[in-house]
Amino acid sequence: MASVGDRLELEIIDLGHDGQGVGRHDGLVVFVSGALPGDTVQVRLQAVARRHLVGQLLRVLTPSGDRRRPPCILADNCGGCSLQPLADGAQAAWKQRSLEQTLQRIGGLSAPVRPLLVADPTLGYRNRALIPLERRADGRLRAGYYRRGSHQIVNMARCPVLDPRIDALIAPLKADIEASDWPIDRHGNDPEAVEGPGLRHLGLRVGAATGELLITLISSHDDLPGLEALADAWCERWPELVGVCLNLQPLPTNRLMGDETRVIRGREWIHEGFAGLRFRIAADTFFQVNTRQAERLVPHLIEALGPAPAGGCLLDAYCGIGTYSLPLAAAGWQVSGLELHPGAVTMARLNASANGLEDRASFEQADVPQVLEERLQGQQALVLDPPRKGLNPFATAAILAARPERIAYVSCDPAALARDLAQLCGSGVYRLNWVQPVDFFPNTSHVEALAALERL
Repeated sequence: MASVGDRLELEIIDLGHDGQGVGRHDGLVVFVSGALPGDTVQVRLQAVARRHLVGQLLRVLTPSGDRRRPPCILADNCGGCSLQPLADGAQAAWKQRSLEQTLQRIGGLSAPVRPLLVADPTLGYRNRALIPLERRADGRLRAGYYRRGSHQIVNMARCPVLDPRIDALIAPLKADIEASDWPIDRHGNDPEAVEGPGLRHLGLRVGAATGELLITLISSHDDLPGLEALADAWCERWPELVGVCLNLQPLPTNRLMGDETRVIRGREWIHEGFAGLRFRIAADTFFQVNTRQAERLVPHLIEALGPAPAGGCLLDAYCGIGTYSLPLAAAGWQVSGLELHPGAVTMARLNASANGLEDRASFEQADVPQVLEERLQGQQALVLDPPRKGLNPFATAAILAARPERIAYVSCDPAALARDLAQLCGSGVYRLNWVQPVDFFPNTSHVEALAALERL
């Protein structure tokens, strides 16, 4: 009988959904962070449950043929990129296989899964960063992502997954914030950290196509003496910097950003080029972090919905700033967008106007599950891009009641996608035509997927 503290030698045979290595011992699955398929490893058991074990990686006895030196020196500790030690080709193969298996296991679905649209490049692709901050008792600043399974910050001066134009800002911004006397919140229970309230996160954003930069400080209060002068210095130092903002998030929760954003200098949004259109993206609005891969999804989205019929109407649920609404409007659809975030709705309307599409795309602030059935009346097609947890049961029921002819479902969680597709297709109302996976997040265990459904 296995016990906590036991040392085991394991062969790693697969990866779990969070990128942990998976082995077996006495018929139980063993999850080991940092281990890769093909590795033989020595582990110490950290947790023993009825159906699985959790092991701490002690040594890689025989490395997998797909193991490589991670591009980032912090990869062994930082929880941001769990698959950095795995070669690019092996990552792509696992994501393809994992999506297929999840659709079959959870949803009982065997529809064609197309080949993964692999990312190129696999580094330097993230157009946005939200970096936790913390000050030590000696005044030194730490900025970085959390260690795996904790709220302990792994201090960093650069991150190779970020677009180089925002990566280059981290070290000088750290130095300037460290030199200030601003209080900074404590993350987790590190006894050497000084507790705020104060700054929480450093937000960085870049227009992949335009090069425009935006800096946003997220703080629990606005008592930051000298912020205006520092913002002036930053704008002078970096000509591409179009704005410095302060977002206030006073709640003692894990929520990253608050409802109020103040412009300290410049403006609170950047321009971005996307799918032949021009977008405004604000400090606190959602936009896909991999611009290139999000663009590659657009033609498949248009294919999933088919040619826009004369006067064809489409509802884009969870539309954000119009990221997919506006390319679809440009392709001939009459688009109505639903979005809960009021700032995103404002930005979507501005983006429609800026691209001459205000007559083909309208946007409404609404809670999707509450209004979906009513808003689907008279719509031939539906685009879904819900949060990671997938569809609310009320939303699923509304879709099955209204029965639009075609559905394009964009998901960042294969398990939630499989569950929702099983409900939509198991009802006898829809047929799943195909699924297109896209690697939006190289070096992580995440994979995006587009599912094309047609009413029977």
